[in-house]
Amino acid sequence: MNWLTWLTLIAAALATAVAGLTAFGSMRWAAAMQSLAADLARGRVPSVAHSAAAPARYDVSENDGLPEPVQRYFRAALTPGQAMVTAATLQMTGTFNMSATGEQWKPFTSRQSVTTRRPGFLWDARISMLPGVTVRVVDSYIVGNGLLRASMLGLFTMADMHGGDDMARGEFMRYFAEAAWYPTALLPSQGVRWEAVDARSANATLVDGPIMLTLLFRFDDAGLIESFRAESRGGMVGTTMVHAPWEGRFSNYQTRDGMQIPFVGEVAWMRPEGRKTYFTGAVTQVDYEWSP
Repeated sequence: MNWLTWLTLIAAALATAVAGLTAFGSMRWAAAMQSLAADLARGRVPSVAHSAAAPARYDVSENDGLPEPVQRYFRAALTPGQAMVTAATLQMTGTFNMSATGEQWKPFTSRQSVTTRRPGFLWDARISMLPGVTVRVVDSYIVGNGLLRASMLGLFTMADMHGGDDMARGEFMRYFAEAAWYPTALLPSQGVRWEAVDARSANATLVDGPIMLTLLFRFDDAGLIESFRAESRGGMVGTTMVHAPWEGRFSNYQTRDGMQIPFVGEVAWMRPEGRKTYFTGAVTQVDYEWSP
């Protein structure tokens, strides 16, 4: 055989090997996600138990005594009598910056499951690095524990951080910041305490187990959430956990199931050298579960 034939055979063998690894990695990853989804489901508070402590539907009387921008938000975002969201599933597409210090933007698709009683989420993403080569990423907050894991082809671990303390706090912060997608979770009856800052913003505080968080929410001219900000969140820069201000912005609000929710979001770190956006995404589908 000549050299061209040998190259063709080698290329075919490599392609077959990569396809086999990809298929095996996908099955392995799917099994891990199924296990985490089961943990998330087991952590949910039964509807009967929760209904004894909180209402099943939004009553406008919850606005009484709230800061004015928060009252405007609930009037704009919710319909009177709105059932409380107990779970949500969001499909997204977008781009993610794989470099903490440079610009290495890659396209992603993701599926995110959220529960509001007890607060938790599971973000399962597929990031395309090269044609045929993907990085699988899971980001989650489940029963008070945080997890961030990245794996090439679902087989070769690139990052694996989990547990309580900084990880749990950071992931719970993500759940809270993204509540514009499940806005009934921001009501006082669902455990959120609001404090006025100015005519366009307010601080919101939420507790889960030993973790208490406060985020700053800013509202746009329509009364809807424009941005959120935390003064300190831990994030990896190389192999080091670095704390920095963290913020995100929402846009393209649309009506879904009687609620105004954003369909576009971006998230950024506020580094000493300036604002560094690392995530931009658009919701392609959203489905809800409701209180009975």
